[in-house]
Amino acid sequence: MKKIFTFILSTLVTLSVFADKEYLTYYQNLPVRMPVVTAPVIPTTRVLLSDFGGRGDGVTSNTKAFQAAILSLNQKGGGHLDVPSGIYLTGPIALKSNIDLHLEKNTIIVFSPDKKEYLQMKDGKQTVPEISGNGLEDISITGEGAIDGNGEWWRYAKKGKMSDEEWKQLLDKGGTVSDNGQLWYPFNLKHFDNIAPTPETQEHLRNRLILFKNCHNILIQGITVMNSPQFHIVPQSCENVIIDGVTVKCPWNAQNGDAMDIGNCKNVLIVNNTINAGDDGICMKGGSGAGGAAKGPCENINIQDNVVFHAHGGFVIGSDVSGGMKNIVVRNNRFMGTDTGLRFKSTIGRGGPTENIYIDHIYMTDIKDQAIVFQCDYEDTHGGSRSNGTKERYDYAPDFKDIHISDVVCRGTRIGISANGAKGMVHDIHISNSTIFYTQKSTDIDRNCDISLQNVRFFTYDH
Repeated sequence: MKKIFTFILSTLVTLSVFADKEYLTYYQNLPVRMPVVTAPVIPTTRVLLSDFGGRGDGVTSNTKAFQAAILSLNQKGGGHLDVPSGIYLTGPIALKSNIDLHLEKNTIIVFSPDKKEYLQMKDGKQTVPEISGNGLEDISITGEGAIDGNGEWWRYAKKGKMSDEEWKQLLDKGGTVSDNGQLWYPFNLKHFDNIAPTPETQEHLRNRLILFKNCHNILIQGITVMNSPQFHIVPQSCENVIIDGVTVKCPWNAQNGDAMDIGNCKNVLIVNNTINAGDDGICMKGGSGAGGAAKGPCENINIQDNVVFHAHGGFVIGSDVSGGMKNIVVRNNRFMGTDTGLRFKSTIGRGGPTENIYIDHIYMTDIKDQAIVFQCDYEDTHGGSRSNGTKERYDYAPDFKDIHISDVVCRGTRIGISANGAKGMVHDIHISNSTIFYTQKSTDIDRNCDISLQNVRFFTYDH
C-alpha cells in the first residue's frame, strides 16, 4: 500500500512539474517580475457522469447527476468527472476542491432556460452562476467539449442591433417589448415563468456562466464556452489562475457578453485563447469605490498569444479600477475586427491607480473606432440603467499612469490614439515604435492628458 501511495503521489507531482515547465516559457524576458503560475494538482480518481444517472440525450435534466458525481468525488478526496459525448441539459453546477470537470470532444453542456432553477433558496432575490466555486483549492475545467450558457433566454436585446428576422424570432418566444419599441426583455415568455415582478428587476438577476470567488489554483483549458447570460469566465479575488486554449463564442450583439473578466486577482496566465465576444474581450476589473480598493489590485497578470475577433475592446482595463492594476504584461496578441484595440475606461467613483503595465507586439486589423483609447467619463448603458449624473466629488478618480505600449501595428482604425479626462487622470503614458493606419484622425488627445509618443508613425489614404 505504501508503494502504491508513493507512486500516485509521484505521478501527481510529475504532472504538476510538467505543466509548470510548459508555462515557464511565458515568463521569460518579462519587463516586470512576477511568480510563475502552477497548474492545480488533481487526484487520479475518475468517474463518469453516466455512473450517476447522467444522460446526454439533450432532454433529460442532469442537475442531480452532476450534484451526485461531484459529491462522490469530494468524499473520495477529489478527482476527474468525465462527461462523455452527448448533450447534457442541466441546472447550476457547483464545483468542489480538487475536482476536474472534463468534457470529451463531442460533449455539450447546455444550461436550462428555466430561470427558477438558479434562484437562491435563501431569499429568491438572487441567482447562482451556472458553474461556480467559492473558497476552493485546485479546480479545473478541461477537455475539448463545449458549455452553452443558453443566454438568449436571459438577455434583453436592442432592436437596433438586430435584423428584422432576428427581432421576429425573439417575438416568437413571447417576451416583453419596451414602450418605445426598442428593447425586448425575456419577460412573460411563452414556456417559462418570470422570477421577478418587472422586466427591469429580472434583468438584474442575470447570472454568469463561470464564476469563481476566492479560489486558489484554477485551470480552464481547451473547452469552448458560449452564449452566457452575462459574462463568460469570471474569476474574482482568485490566485494562481490559468486560462489556456479556450474558445469564447458569443453573439456580437449580446448585452454584457464579456469573454473574460479578471477581478482583483493575483498571478494569472491567459494564453492561446480565441475570443468572439458581445462586449469586452480580455478585461481587467478592480472593483469600484472603497469596496473595490479593499480587495486589492489585479496583480501579476500575463496575457500572451491570444486572438480576439469581435469585442468592444481586445484588451481592456476598467471600468471598475478602484483596487488598482499592477504588473500586467500583454504581449503577442492579435485583435481583428474589435470596436477598440487597447481600451482603458473608468469614471469618478470607479477609478484607481495603474502601475507597471507593459503592452507590446500587438497586431490589429479593421478596428472600428480607436486603436488605443483612454476614457475617463465612462457610463454603463445596460437595460434599465440610469445615468449617475454630474459627479461633484473626485473620490476614486481615474488614475491611468505608468503604462508602456510599444511595437503596435494597426491596419485600419477610425482614430489612432484617443484620450480624454481631467488633469491627472491620464499621465505618464508612453507609446513607442508603432505604426497605425487610420481613416479619420491620427490622434484625439485632450491637452490635460500626458501621453508621450516616440517613433509612432501614422498613415492614411492619400488625399
